[in-house]
Amino acid sequence: MRQLNRRDLLRSAAAAGALGTVWPLSEALSPAQAMAAATELGASFDPAPFTLGVASGDALPDGVVLWTRLAPEPLSLTQPLADSVDVTWVVAEDPLFHRKIARGTVAATAAQGHSVHIPVRGLRPGRRYYYRFSALGKTSRAGRTKTAPLGPVAKVRFASANCQAFHDGFYAAHRGIAGEDLDFVVHLGDYIYEHGQVGGQHVRDHEGPEVFTLPDYRRRHALYKGDPSLRAMHAAHPVYLTWDDHEVANDYSGTTANEPFRKRRAAAYQAYYEHMPLRDGSGPQIYQTRRWGDLLELDVLDLRQYRSAQNLPNGTILGAEQKGWLKNRVDTAGDSWHCWVNSIMLSQLAKPGGGHYFTDQWDGFRAERNEVLGHVHRSGMQDLVVITGDWHSAFVDDVVPDFDEPDAPVIGTEFTAHSITSGAYSAEWNATNGPVMGGANPHLKYFEGNRYGYDVYEVTPRRWSTHMRVIEDRRDPYSRVSTLTTFHVDRGRPGSREDRRGASSPAQYRRGAPSG
Repeated sequence: MRQLNRRDLLRSAAAAGALGTVWPLSEALSPAQAMAAATELGASFDPAPFTLGVASGDALPDGVVLWTRLAPEPLSLTQPLADSVDVTWVVAEDPLFHRKIARGTVAATAAQGHSVHIPVRGLRPGRRYYYRFSALGKTSRAGRTKTAPLGPVAKVRFASANCQAFHDGFYAAHRGIAGEDLDFVVHLGDYIYEHGQVGGQHVRDHEGPEVFTLPDYRRRHALYKGDPSLRAMHAAHPVYLTWDDHEVANDYSGTTANEPFRKRRAAAYQAYYEHMPLRDGSGPQIYQTRRWGDLLELDVLDLRQYRSAQNLPNGTILGAEQKGWLKNRVDTAGDSWHCWVNSIMLSQLAKPGGGHYFTDQWDGFRAERNEVLGHVHRSGMQDLVVITGDWHSAFVDDVVPDFDEPDAPVIGTEFTAHSITSGAYSAEWNATNGPVMGGANPHLKYFEGNRYGYDVYEVTPRRWSTHMRVIEDRRDPYSRVSTLTTFHVDRGRPGSREDRRGASSPAQYRRGAPSG
């Protein structure tokens, strides 16, 4: 049987959703005309030259990375700037910047897209700070950030976001995240999409054809930052980041040897770095460990850059070096919650009668999955929670060391979150296939595919709670946000349970009855 192409099915579902007016933005427009077209259909930018806003990320106990990019004409392929422009930054303890504690000046260069990445150190752990930039006689908006704590922590509250196709809707979910009381945000990938205009009836569209070069990718990132809710999210919270495929190309393997693709990938990686609060000089290494006091350990995975082709007997999704690092993380795991930041589904999604729905996820690398999860089981590591994006729908799964073994013990829980906007399957597909997926996968506890939003995680020393936050309408940039349901994981007891208050919430599959 031919393998289903999920991206094609999702694109068809999005077309059937008919979101509204086509955005008439193309390369033929001048920068002024492009800005006018963007404004007419709800996009906007901060005042020049800080049009793309500000951001912070990679929070450590003594510092964070601060980011901005000078782009006076954000939708232009080139910027009317000198090769080097001085940018001044300042960090304060208060939002009015009365108590300034750090400042400096750096050069924003054309070679780096006039972006800056400031690794601020010397801050105090577990504290909120405020920052802003100045250049060319102008001052940016203020951003808010927070350092990681040290020692005992009573609670952490953070959100995850993933899959934000620009043409599929406005970023009301990011507006919701910006307004949440959070310590940080994790972005799980598909920050941009690389394909060209989709046409049809959408609220907006991409600005041109599929992107291949560095100027193309720069403009695509700038377009996505044209949604004010995305800029608001970045200004409100520090982020930890991983990527998936669409930051480069659909379903790509980082070890592809084709020279044109290597050039395209290098351009995409460069543009990604230029638009994210990543550490200067870190290169394209994404995987890393970050801690939130003694409560939470985040292992951020990179499931694109080092993978082989799918469905090979000796295939790898991690690569040898990252796999060794992850096993070492398991062996040295401390007494805390352990969270794997995972861009594509870890749990098996088998089809009735054999085979798997989509082998671009971990199902295409089954031997390595068994190896890694078997290592977790043998090590005795407890309290593993995996947070995942990519599917454009919500799943809750028990994680087991071998998904083909009926009596395999539960060793963790995976939460796959709704997408920010990227089109899911139709309501009819979900209603038909939710029970089918549940019947073929005994570890699958919950599936809901008709909504869009984000997850909020509240973690204490005794319990992990995942709140599925959903919007009413992705055509509305101010759409209301509500909690669809909540799942809990109790410390020392692998496996999740749904809160009884979500028992009446809609879902296309649910195993068992919710409890309190």
